[in-house]
Amino acid sequence: MTDSSSNQLVIESPFIDHLGVQLISAGDGASEMLLPLRPEHLNTWAVSHGGITMTLADVALAMAARSLAADGVGVVTVEMKVNFMQPGSGELRATGRVLHRSTTMAYCEGEIRDSEGHFVAKALGTFKYMRRLAVGREVRQQRLRSDPSAKPGPSDG
Repeated sequence: MTDSSSNQLVIESPFIDHLGVQLISAGDGASEMLLPLRPEHLNTWAVSHGGITMTLADVALAMAARSLAADGVGVVTVEMKVNFMQPGSGELRATGRVLHRSTTMAYCEGEIRDSEGHFVAKALGTFKYMRRLAVGREVRQQRLRSDPSAKPGPSDG
């Protein structure tokens, strides 16, 4: 989705906001993100936790894919692979770009470097384009199916 005041993509994820990820740019099938590492982002060796690195890669690739989508269309991760090269420290900078796009999918690559410019990780991922309302409806219906106290009834959608 775009921010109407600046016509730029915004992340729109409470989880990503909580982590402190900053969107530097997203457009024309490419993105750049920044994450200043905090103590809670680190593992027991005081370097970036692998889950933080993977999350940042996922967001960078997804934002690159979203930058080619129509309004009201988001992406969901279908699969992703991350190769860890070396530990990251200071701040992590992630870049993503779309290598191939079809009408329903985007295949992306990206990398993460730390504040010293060290190559931290390489990522490849496939993302499916979906209308935002469809995703929300599927999640609501899934919750109802998994709730043992839910009663059958007419759909809310």
